[in-house]
Amino acid sequence: MRAGANSRGAADGRRTRVHVVSDVHGNTEALARAGDGADALICLGDLVLFLDYADHSRGIFPDLFGVENADRIVALRTARRFDEARDFGRALWQGMDRDAAVTGAVRRQYAEMFAALPTPTYATYGNVDIPTLWPEYAGPGTTVLDGERVEIGGRVFGFVGGGLRTPMRTPYEIGDEEYAAKIEALGEVDVICTHIPPEVPELVYDTVARRFERGSRALLDAIRRTRPRYALFGHVHQPLARRMRIGATECVNVGHFASTGRPWAMEW
Repeated sequence: MRAGANSRGAADGRRTRVHVVSDVHGNTEALARAGDGADALICLGDLVLFLDYADHSRGIFPDLFGVENADRIVALRTARRFDEARDFGRALWQGMDRDAAVTGAVRRQYAEMFAALPTPTYATYGNVDIPTLWPEYAGPGTTVLDGERVEIGGRVFGFVGGGLRTPMRTPYEIGDEEYAAKIEALGEVDVICTHIPPEVPELVYDTVARRFERGSRALLDAIRRTRPRYALFGHVHQPLARRMRIGATECVNVGHFASTGRPWAMEW
């Protein structure tokens, strides 16, 4: 386990304050202020902005293909016509080097966002992130964790990044067994930090998109079994419930940081 910020915590009488963000999606300006007044910042992923569903003019997709095409693909995905959306997107990409175009755009976003992260930051990946690029941009003040633990202020935090496989086929989706293995590797922690929520209907349903996102059954089982103080996550931008208690654990969706610009705070 890695040592983190203010690791002595309550032992020397100091209080610890941590700010938590998720689903940054290109909001670099707010990210630069997210750690103000805190001992540490936790980022639960989705730094990349590929397409803003609230403003179709923002993101990698409209930069490459224009707003009208962005309107079209959002309409298809919202209607859950995923096969048609893939066919439409495939036609747009025809004749282009997709990997090169997307990677170049992601690199530009990462350069800005990682530079904005305060020290110390503890971060894990979201489902739209590209983990192989993070080592190039994460500076010495940013600790990247996935299936790992760190101590912050005398409490043990466990991190698991990414999402589970969906028809959307976002960049960092993994199989249920691989995800469950990373959850299991954490053991007992005080705070479990993930990008996706536990598989609970009220926590995975997006009231604006009007669909159930994928949550993790393995995470839910671990919460019930190990009883951490908190389970923190993001991923669902407009959840039916932003927080609820599962046994002894307070489960909190820390918010859609791209739209709110406000971190969720915890202090002890």
